[in-house]
Amino acid sequence: VAVGLRTAAGQGIEGIGETSVRALAKLEQVLPDRLRRRVGALNAFTVPMLRGPAPSAVDPAVLTELAHLCRDAERLRFEYEGHDGTSSRRTVEPHRLVCTERRWYLVAWDLDRQDWRTFRVDRLTPKPPHGPRFPPREPPAEDLAAYVSQGVSTRVYATHAVVRLLAPLEEAAAHISPSAGVLQAEGPDTCLLRCGAGSLDVMVIHVVMLGFEFEVLEPEGLIEAVRRTRDRLDGALARAAQSPPRTRDGAGRTPATRSGSGAAS
Repeated sequence: VAVGLRTAAGQGIEGIGETSVRALAKLEQVLPDRLRRRVGALNAFTVPMLRGPAPSAVDPAVLTELAHLCRDAERLRFEYEGHDGTSSRRTVEPHRLVCTERRWYLVAWDLDRQDWRTFRVDRLTPKPPHGPRFPPREPPAEDLAAYVSQGVSTRVYATHAVVRLLAPLEEAAAHISPSAGVLQAEGPDTCLLRCGAGSLDVMVIHVVMLGFEFEVLEPEGLIEAVRRTRDRLDGALARAAQSPPRTRDGAGRTPATRSGSGAAS
């Protein structure tokens, strides 16, 4: 049981949920040292072969520590590495762990910023001692999974958009992860996608690469960005059609034109 729970927790397997992490935390409390070392060794020396790029490693011991602090309502101190690589010391009131297929996130009240924040667990290093205990606050949303999804896919970016995907919600959800955008049902054959990006031009590429026909609802500037991208692609196709075909050798070089029969073979 411990091996299965540690393996799933460390690989971010979808569906394990916070309940399983709590079960692992309770189980590891009663494991004899001999068995705990054996479970840890198997986890450390096993290499998973996952679909797509491997997620950043999350230590199951960190997950169980965070689960304990959420359960007992104890303050957490940790060092956090931001998107830009800078480190900072944080003190928070941890509330819940949220997992996706690829990532683990901690939802917590940041005492220094006096606001709710979402932290990636793989960028978090606990710095005990923790505590003291605190009275739990009202959570930032009833659906914390949707709250985290919106935060990591939309709120963190400067540019936001809403597009209508010409596909049923179930089909879109099978291809679009919660970190890529928030999906909302609209009709039997369409759904809404709310997402973010660093710029409008990047947003166009993001939406196009999702692989669905779409309609831009907002912002209006995104429509102009789509036009600019279309014009660039049209120009590239026109230039490719006007260029003569190029024959390349096995090394990828265009051979020079040779005359006579004395060329080396």
